[in-house]
Amino acid sequence: MNLTIDFGNSRIKLAVFFKKKMIHFESNKALHLSHINSLLNRFSISNSIISSVVNNTKNVEGLLKKKTDFLKLSSSTKLSIHNFYNTPRTLGMDRVASLTGAHSLFFKKNILVISAGTCITYDVITAEGNYFGGNISPGLDMRLKALNTFTARLPLVKKQLTSEIFGKNTSSSILTGVIGGARLEMKGFITGYKKIYPALKVIITGGDASYFETISGNKIFAVPHLALYGLNQILLQNHA
Repeated sequence: MNLTIDFGNSRIKLAVFFKKKMIHFESNKALHLSHINSLLNRFSISNSIISSVVNNTKNVEGLLKKKTDFLKLSSSTKLSIHNFYNTPRTLGMDRVASLTGAHSLFFKKNILVISAGTCITYDVITAEGNYFGGNISPGLDMRLKALNTFTARLPLVKKQLTSEIFGKNTSSSILTGVIGGARLEMKGFITGYKKIYPALKVIITGGDASYFETISGNKIFAVPHLALYGLNQILLQNHA
């Protein structure tokens, strides 16, 4: 059994895999060592991998090193994709994991991976498995908080789905502006990338994916937990 853990900015997502099949998934705000111990015993886990965009994972890493064949995803990890980013050490490992997952699921396809979470990221992995760069944009919560933080009178509006084109009061105007603006941004990036990469397949993942699954004129494939599938793929490749 393989244990994959993705430490994100707001959530910690983990999954247990038997070969390429996910058999257990969790999303938590915190992860205690006692819980990891329980998972290790419950599923007889032999291999583990961590991807992290935060720095407070040392205790978890220490436990996994003692009890499993452990791998921490880094810029030096052996991958099935080719990373041509100018500064590979600064590229978020969650993005690397998602790109690997996408390439393994849709082999020999040009793929745009959109991850809608704390930030919205746009990354293309080519049919040959080449990655050259991408885009990072504020996520929905970040946009809503920014309007409240950097103005004197605008309220903090709770994120929710809306199909309205404009708001009829301040709160709904903020909501339609943020949600609609992000959707138009996404549509623009998709259109731009399709001009460069023929037959581009668009995948969306992340906690806010449901806000963007329908973008006018574009077919988007929702793939939940793409980064965890990518982490498992990396683990399988490095233990082959």
